[in-house]
Parts: sequence; C-alpha cells; structure tokens
Amino acid sequence: MPQATSSLTVPAPAPTLPTARTPDHGPPVAPRGERGAGSEFGPLLRTIRDQGLLERRTGWYASGIAVNLLALSAVAVGLVLFGHSWWSLLLALPLAVFSARAAFFGHDAGHSQISGDRGRNRLVQLLHANLLLGMSQEWWNDKHNRHHANPNHEEKDPDVAPDVLVFNRHQAVGRTGFRGWLARHQAWLFFPLTTLEGLALKVYGFQALFSKDGPRSTPRRRAVEGGFLLAHVAGYAALLLLTMPVGQALVFALVHQMLLGLHLGMAFAPNHKGMAVPDTDGEPWGHLRRQVLTSRNIRGARLTDWLLGGLNYQVEHHLFPSMPRPHLKLAQPAVRAHCRALGIPYTETGLVDSYRQALGHLRDVGEPLRTA
Repeated sequence: MPQATSSLTVPAPAPTLPTARTPDHGPPVAPRGERGAGSEFGPLLRTIRDQGLLERRTGWYASGIAVNLLALSAVAVGLVLFGHSWWSLLLALPLAVFSARAAFFGHDAGHSQISGDRGRNRLVQLLHANLLLGMSQEWWNDKHNRHHANPNHEEKDPDVAPDVLVFNRHQAVGRTGFRGWLARHQAWLFFPLTTLEGLALKVYGFQALFSKDGPRSTPRRRAVEGGFLLAHVAGYAALLLLTMPVGQALVFALVHQMLLGLHLGMAFAPNHKGMAVPDTDGEPWGHLRRQVLTSRNIRGARLTDWLLGGLNYQVEHHLFPSMPRPHLKLAQPAVRAHCRALGIPYTETGLVDSYRQALGHLRDVGEPLRTA
C-alpha cells in the first residue's frame, strides 16, 4: 500500500526571509527582507502597532491573576471545611478549572504578554507553572518556543513528534503491538488520553530538570525551579492529607489531575491538528504564511475566550506571540482582512467542529494500520 500524507501540504510561496524575534517571544520584528513593500507580514505588523495592540495590559492581568488566586484559595478553604466528606470530590472540578486558568497565565508570562520586564514574567511563570501546577517553566518554554518557531513542522515542532499519538500517516507505518493499537484507535482514545496530560506535564518537567539533556539553564536557575516544584508537591500533598483520609485524598488527586488534563487538552487540541504541514522540500514560508496556514481559530463568545484562555485566537497569537490576551480579539479583523487581500486561507470554525476536524485527522492517520 503506498504511503499517503493525511495532513495538507501546501506548496510553498516565493521565498521570504524568516521573521526575527526578540528573546522570550517579544514582539515580532520583521527583518530587512520583510520590511519593504514586498513583505507580506510587514504591513500587518505596522497596522497592529499603529492600533496599539502590542502594548502591555498589566492591569488586566493583575486583576485576573488576583481573582484566580482568590478562587483557588476558596476551593482550598472548602477542602478544609468539607474535606472529611466524600462530597468534597465535587470541588475537584472547580479546582481543575482554576488550575487551568493558572496554566494560561503561566503560558502568557512565558510569551512576555504580561510585562515588558523579563524578570517579572519569569516570576509570574514560576509561581503559576512551578508552584501552583508542578510544571517546569524552563522545560515548557523550551518546548513551546520550538513549536512557535516552526508549527506543524514534523522535524522541528515537538508537538507533532510521534509519541503516544502520531500525526501523519508515515509516522504510523511500522507501529506494532500496543503502540500500533494506540495509533489505530487514537481518535477514540484522544480525550481519554488527555486526562493523563496534567500528570504528564509534571513528569516531563521533573525529568527535564534533572536530566543532562534538559533545557540549558544555570545551576542557580535549576535550583530555584526545583525548589518551586518540590514546594508544589509538598503543599499539594499537605492540603489533601490534612483535610481528608489517605484513600480519599488519592481519589481526589486523581480526579483533579484527570479533569485538569482534559481541560488543557480541550484547549490545545483544536489549534493545529489537521492543518497545513510545511513542505520541507520546498522554499521556506515567511512568518505570515507559516503561522496562518498551520493554525485554526475557534469562534465563540466570552465564555469560549475564558475557557480556552484566549488560545481560540490561535492565528493572532502565533503571529504576535507577545500580544496581550485581551488584544487578540481586537487584532482579528485586521489579520483576517490582510489574509483575504493576499489570498491566504484564514481558518476559523466552531468549537465542536474544531474537535471533529482534529479527531477526523487523527482517525485518518491511523487508517493504514486499520486496513493493513
């Protein structure tokens, strides 16, 4: 059976130079080759800057973080008051929802969306990722920055590297045993597997922190990271073990982590799965096409924005990774109009349909194994 590629491979346009970035995903700066009249991204960047949409919204983030910390504190108080009862398991749901909010704030801090000061962003991310979630800030930034630089690129984007799931038909070829079974049924297994994401993020972070192959970091930064991670484990264990019996604490932790993983999976899953894959044999795409063609936006109202942490504006976020979350929606009309003028497809769909497309892609990838 000939191998086929399930993801769309779009022919490359005329070559353009890659877009330069400031450290930690600062505002994108078009290099010399993209600043002239022939640039596709340059005019859009000037429009967005003129509208002030790259200016920080520190006050918005400060109030949002404060409200989320109060909500997490309220859940903790609830566990202290009702932890001895099995009804306290109901608190695992709001704890998962507000833990996901912490993950979104940590994500934004890693992109320098919250402040122009690198040290402040790192502190915010350490508090939210390491302390509140037990997830390594250095590991996440290294992985996520490589994804942003080359989304959906099979050789450079770690998010589409074959692992538990596979994202292209040729990745599924030759898989046997349990791994082959996973690939054959990965569309059905996707959401059940996301319930493990909360635990996986912790495990990967600890592995990277204490591994020689982990992200490059000074011994002092690793010590700080490790201290925050251990503080998370100690604090989380103390909260549960001091408010409920051991068996109930284990069940609560399992339910909480599964719900958190499911929530994060539902926020990240629709963004790129089944979208265009850069043609590695052709000319490289410029920044605009590289980010727009590989990303999918999700339509919705304020509730969608809140639940998905602004990641439903994936196109705008990838074009302007340091843009504050509340500005992404404001940038959408200019981005959509610019893409329309250039004849570049701008993909936007409803939430349910986005999952249908992503799961359909995963099912198509496993087709060769099911028919072999």
